[in-house]
Amino acid sequence: MAPGGGVCKDVIESHPKFLKYDVATTKTDKSVTRIAAGKHGMQSPNGVHELLECPVCTTLMYPPIHQCPNGHTLCSNCKLRVHNCCPTCRLEMGNIRCLALEKVAESLELPCRHQDLGCHDIFPYYSKLKHEQNCRFRPYNCPYAGSECSITGDIPFLMTHLKDDHNVDMHDGCTFNHRYVKSNPHEVENATWMLTVFNCYGRQFCLHFEAFQLGMAPFYISFLRFMGEDTEAKKFSYSLEVGGYGRKFTWQGVPRSIRDSHRKVRDSQDGLVIPRNLALFFSGGDRQELKLRVSGRIWKEQ
Repeated sequence: MAPGGGVCKDVIESHPKFLKYDVATTKTDKSVTRIAAGKHGMQSPNGVHELLECPVCTTLMYPPIHQCPNGHTLCSNCKLRVHNCCPTCRLEMGNIRCLALEKVAESLELPCRHQDLGCHDIFPYYSKLKHEQNCRFRPYNCPYAGSECSITGDIPFLMTHLKDDHNVDMHDGCTFNHRYVKSNPHEVENATWMLTVFNCYGRQFCLHFEAFQLGMAPFYISFLRFMGEDTEAKKFSYSLEVGGYGRKFTWQGVPRSIRDSHRKVRDSQDGLVIPRNLALFFSGGDRQELKLRVSGRIWKEQ
């Protein structure tokens, strides 16, 4: 036992692996080692990957990297999860930084984890994580708003997923006219209607319609999201319109990328926001049933 270390009784079990790296080549060039990613585990003659892999979460470690008195390392997140107890020897971790390992990490260059999706750039170890959080090739979240869906993928995969797993309506064209119906609308505080996807200009757009409350007041909102990056979304504009009895309510804006969740767009009120009383007025009748027709069009900015 190393001096000065107390013994811990309980250790949290290791979790399944999330990242794996193969060392295809080890090349020294101006003190830089390049490690190629792969899917068959790591085959490293010098064990660099083992040094940088957290023994609990098995992901690559970033500063501060901690070590116990016996030299076993741990990432900062897992140090809290194991209650400051080394999962290898059960000594108290203390507050020892493994500065040598942090220095080794500075000499590494690694490919983006999304290289299988098209990103072929190489990054310094400490820049890689920041890049991956904003990589344009990273998978998109499923845009379906009717339930929490954890599926991710590229646009063609999500289109198939939306059609097969969520039974989403798919339409071709850049103009639309949709009717949203709800009995007992006064009982609805937060609700989402079925997502509709439009193929327009060779790209895909998601039309949303939801009920929500702004403070204590009930509202409906309709908005469009673009299945792609924000830079591409800004090349398009769209308009939405509701009306009846000689009145008209319109909205014009730029579709938001599906990188922004439907909740984020809804909560920012970036769309056609309709007070419930006005929506029921447009619905006609005795205002006891929502029958709201939303029309719109999408166009490409020159």
